[in-house]
Amino acid sequence: MSSPPPPGPPPKPALARDASGILAVRTGIFGKRAFRRKPPRPGSGFLLFLFLAVAVGGAAAALHRRALEREFASQVTLSQATPFEIKHIRRELLDLEVDEKSLANALDTRLKYLENARRKEFYIAIDTRRREFSFHFADKVLRDAPVEVGAPKTIISGKKTWTFAALTGSFNVTRKFENGDWRAPEWVYRMDGRKPPKELPTVANGLGRYVIDLGNDYVIHSPPGPDSPLKGVKPGSFMVPDADMAAIWPRVGPATRVYVF
Repeated sequence: MSSPPPPGPPPKPALARDASGILAVRTGIFGKRAFRRKPPRPGSGFLLFLFLAVAVGGAAAALHRRALEREFASQVTLSQATPFEIKHIRRELLDLEVDEKSLANALDTRLKYLENARRKEFYIAIDTRRREFSFHFADKVLRDAPVEVGAPKTIISGKKTWTFAALTGSFNVTRKFENGDWRAPEWVYRMDGRKPPKELPTVANGLGRYVIDLGNDYVIHSPPGPDSPLKGVKPGSFMVPDADMAAIWPRVGPATRVYVF
């Protein structure tokens, strides 16, 4: 009787092939191959809500755009601007995404700005979006410069409130000052969280060497002097370098128009 054959090596782990054709090895350590859990699908109610939100937002944007188009059309019919100029203004205003009231103001400012370009007069333009200051005679730019735009700000201290809104529109220069003294107001200290002195100081060139007054406490000014409690641009106003203000200074007067857009 023949003896049984000697035991052979243990069998190799079975090789399983999944649907992708990749072989998966099953071992005693890991057990069965784990499957990745699929993320839960959003419910039909959530998808419906999302669809309605997108639809309502799109409809509101379309209505807003049509309202702006109507306002624009009613304004430009009264203007003598060329088709190219009107197209340029239209593109700029639609990019601003402003409401009807703001659009009327912005459009009026731009159209007056274009009308002034046809007259033989000096005027100032401030583009707050591009941070550009320019001094013109008719349709020629005589001087351009960077401008710092004072952010709108509300300062509250106890029962006192000071509000500086964003300024846009067309204005006349009311007056101008050179090397003037400025009585530092209380708000300039409160703005930075400082306690104002008992006697508010009067500072030489406190608003800057050159100051163009636009009325209602809004100004175009050069950088404040070193002793001034105001550091930088006045809220809601505009600051232009000394050299650029000096260059246009002799040509600026009460009749000078200023366009801020």
